[in-house]
Amino acid sequence: MSHTRSDYAIIVQCISLLLKHAISAQMKTVLLISIRISGRHWLKVQSDPLITANLLAEEFKGAQKNEPDGSTLLPYTNHLVNELFAYFRAKGYYVDYSKVKFSKNPRKPDIKQKRNGKQELLTGRNKRYYNSYISYLEGLRLSNSTINVYSNFIIDFLIYIKKRELRTVRNSDVQRFTETMVKKKAYGISSHRQMVSAIKHFANRFEETEIDQLELKRPHKDRRLPTVLSYPEIIRLLQVTANLKHRTAIALLYSAGLRISELLELKLSALDIERSQILIRNSKGRKDRYVVMAQSFIPLLKNYLNTYKPGYYFIENPNGHRYSASSVRKFLRRSCKMAGITKHVTPHTLRHSYATHLIENGVGLRYVQELLGHSKPETTMIYTHVAQKDLLQIRSPLDEAVLGLLQTDKKPKKVYLSGKFL
Repeated sequence: MSHTRSDYAIIVQCISLLLKHAISAQMKTVLLISIRISGRHWLKVQSDPLITANLLAEEFKGAQKNEPDGSTLLPYTNHLVNELFAYFRAKGYYVDYSKVKFSKNPRKPDIKQKRNGKQELLTGRNKRYYNSYISYLEGLRLSNSTINVYSNFIIDFLIYIKKRELRTVRNSDVQRFTETMVKKKAYGISSHRQMVSAIKHFANRFEETEIDQLELKRPHKDRRLPTVLSYPEIIRLLQVTANLKHRTAIALLYSAGLRISELLELKLSALDIERSQILIRNSKGRKDRYVVMAQSFIPLLKNYLNTYKPGYYFIENPNGHRYSASSVRKFLRRSCKMAGITKHVTPHTLRHSYATHLIENGVGLRYVQELLGHSKPETTMIYTHVAQKDLLQIRSPLDEAVLGLLQTDKKPKKVYLSGKFL
């Protein structure tokens, strides 16, 4: 008896449905549906009554109750589907997203898309200046992300000066522009510094301006000490993270001191378990480096690889594509909350903790600099200010005062700082 291709397709579909029902019968089910309401694209979440709109609003922006059936509505993006999938799976739910129609262009416009839209506001001459500026930055071999950021500032600057001749543009114009933009867009110190750098490059490219780029001053960097987690906090953070993929990502960020961009770009081919090394390619400053793979991380890594079987990137979303930085930040925030960690923790906090703990363990600054991929030793030296290796040996004057009191007393008793006010 011969079977046609359509017969096999029906058999495969039936097996798939049977497996689906078998899994969903053992787990609570969450149904994701993409719908349109008044021309807007929404993601509808149907689940048990415990998952309310208020509960989802704590993790996902824009969550609101759908009054007709009590479900929850969220503004649709493909990225949101991946985040909801990870969120519910971590809570032990079966996620059915068969009724989701994935959008072809779901993400928010990035900086490049935004500046392409703003180009329409430029005059013909200013468009030529802008294109020439882009070519100049590309000739300097700056990274794409740097070019995107700088060019976005220059579009704003060209819109600001309107149709004026470049030879009439002076430092006073730059000063008024920066004051206007910082106030209007509430730029922080970092963005302010980037804006000044962008205009310095503009002045170098168009020498006919009256801008003296040497006179343009960047605001001083913040000298804030980085937040560092203790060893018990790191262990607690890992232990409360139930999702294997999330736990593996957090463990790697800390154990290898990776930047979040390095984690997301990390390919499976860069993992060398035999030599306990990880090759970080084309990192910040277009540099490659090797980092140490922790021995305690290897069993977790093998478990993760055997369970999820990623195809290309070390960490992938359910569609097999590159994971997003916002997803990492969200599950890290969630794990910190579960671990009772009240510090403000980001993926970079794990890198800060890694570097600080290395210094506390006696690793030399030169080696730490190499492991972190820093170009300048001054960048690495910030961690000496938070390392407790030497600080722990310093005794507070208050302790010295109490100790002196105990030593002079013939019958030493406990000294209470509150005196009789207990």
